[in-house]
This record gives sequence, structure tokens and C-alpha cells, in this order.
Amino acid sequence: MSRAQDADSLTLQFDDNSLLPQLFGQHDENLSRLEAQLGVSVATRGNRLAISGPPDSVRAAQHALKALYARLEKGMEVGQGEVDAVVRLSRDTPEGQAGAEAVHEDALTVKTRKRQVTPRSTNQAGYIEALLQHELVFGTGPAGTGKTYLAVAVAVSMMLEGRVDRIILSRPAVEAGERLGFLPGDLREKVDPYLRPLYDALYDMLPADQVANRLASGEIEVAPLAFMRGRTLANSFIILDEAQNATPVQMKMFLTRLGENSRMAVTGDLSQVDLPRGQLSGLRDAVDILTGMDSVALVQFTDVDVVRHNLVTRIVRAYEARDKADETAGRGRDAKR
Repeated sequence: MSRAQDADSLTLQFDDNSLLPQLFGQHDENLSRLEAQLGVSVATRGNRLAISGPPDSVRAAQHALKALYARLEKGMEVGQGEVDAVVRLSRDTPEGQAGAEAVHEDALTVKTRKRQVTPRSTNQAGYIEALLQHELVFGTGPAGTGKTYLAVAVAVSMMLEGRVDRIILSRPAVEAGERLGFLPGDLREKVDPYLRPLYDALYDMLPADQVANRLASGEIEVAPLAFMRGRTLANSFIILDEAQNATPVQMKMFLTRLGENSRMAVTGDLSQVDLPRGQLSGLRDAVDILTGMDSVALVQFTDVDVVRHNLVTRIVRAYEARDKADETAGRGRDAKR
């Protein structure tokens, strides 16, 4: 790969022509996505790309394209999500290309039956590393940051490698504006809608028949938090999702289920607590008490880590701005009293 540069333009040349269709995307959609996000212009001619635009944006585009090419050289896929992630890292991290390539290190690649999962932000990279190294990991932050998805991916990978025998996925069955008792069906049919996101993640990692077989055999268990009481969970990877809706008593009960050769991941968004007003979130309580303890890690995601549609990032930021404005106004009213 070679390049020639002046103040506002740069030319890249890639050696392996067979990788270029994946790098460019169908109908050059990856390049169009990069142009739109960085405000640059990219022209292709054979295996050469000419990038023009503001100097900082040109450098970010260079870093992003080189990181994506390096990813393809390792046999990994490049899609819209990967393009967005690499652009964000190239633009927003001081390391530029090094930061964009670092999240695709082999050590952070989580291999499952259906896909290889790699981090799409620096915090996601730190989260995967924490899940692999610590017995208890708290992942907090807004929706769309991959907290649960990555935890399920690591759990499936460790089960396939024989490092754990079971995966146990749990959520508090807390109502978010709806009345659970009015839903039709027996208890399982009532709580299954609350657990559906966990099933969705599983089906992304394993073929459907394997999910069904492992659920039937008990190798994978998906259950409401209340079903965890009285158990000791050994040789297992245990995930508590939406943990902000657990009470402190429930959280203590859950955390003390940890048995020999087991790991726990506890995920939640402290800005979306559905507990009754005035009720302390068990997730906030546990983070306050346990952060800094040996074998315990805390990874805090922000809107920068949102890996869903770009609009989701803007939505998260808009709500956060509104919440901060409300807090400031509240402090102002209190000061006048």
C-alpha cells in the first residue's frame, strides 16, 4: 500500500485487488458512507483511491480505510456497522489508525458458530477484555452500545470452548408501563416477551437447531430473575440483563449465586429505571459497593459507543441533554428556596 499527499488530498493504493469489492461495498456503499460521515470525496480508479477534503477529515478517512483493509486481510467481514465503527474511532480517538485497528486484534475476536464478533469502539474492546479476564463484570450505559450482545457472544464462545458448561440468561420481569397480569397465557408465556432480546442474541450466535437443543438439554437457560433464588450456579456463564430494574435485595441475591468456575456479566442502563419512584436501583447500589474489588470490573458506555442506526446516537444525546437541563433547572429552583 502506498500514498502520495498534499495539503488537502491523499492517494491510497491497495495491493490485493480481490479485497477491494468488500472494502468498497456493493455499489461503493461503504465509500459513500465514509464520505457522508467525514465530509470528504473519494474517487476510485482500479486499486487506487483519491481522497480530498479538509485535512483532518482526509487523515481520518485514510486511517479508516487502512483499518478496514487490515480487517479484510485477516479474513473478517466489513459491513456498514464496521465502517461506522472504524470511521468513529479514526475520527474521535487520538490514536487514529492505531486506535481503529486495535479493536480488531485477534485476542478480542469472539468466535461463535455463526459469526466472529469484534468490538466497534474502544469501550467495547475494554468490555470484551474484561469479560474474558474477570469473574464479575458490570456494563452500564445507554441502549445500543452492545452490552448484552457482547456478553452473550463471550458466553457462547466460552461454552463452545468447554470453559463453562452452561449459559444462564436472566432479566427482571418488571413492567414498563404495561400490566403483566393482563397478558394472556401461563407464567412462561407471560415472561417470555421480557426475555426475547436474550433469545435474539442467542440466535445471532448459534444455528436455530443448536439453540433449541441446548435450551432443551439445559445447557442454555433463559429465566426471570426471581427464578434464581436458592441456587448455586457453578461452571456457568451467567448474564443479568436490564439489571437497573432489580432491587438491591434482588441484586444481592443474584450476585451470591456465583459458584465455582463461573462468571457473571451484569448489564443495564441507569437512565431507564422502571422501578417505582423512590426505589433505589440494585444496579446502582451494586456498582457503588463493589467497584474496585478484586475480580470485579466496571465498563461504562456512553453515546459514543452506540452501534445502532446513527439516529439512535442522536436520540440518546437529545435525551441526555434534556435530562441535564432538567437537573440544572432543579438545582436553580432549590437555590432560590
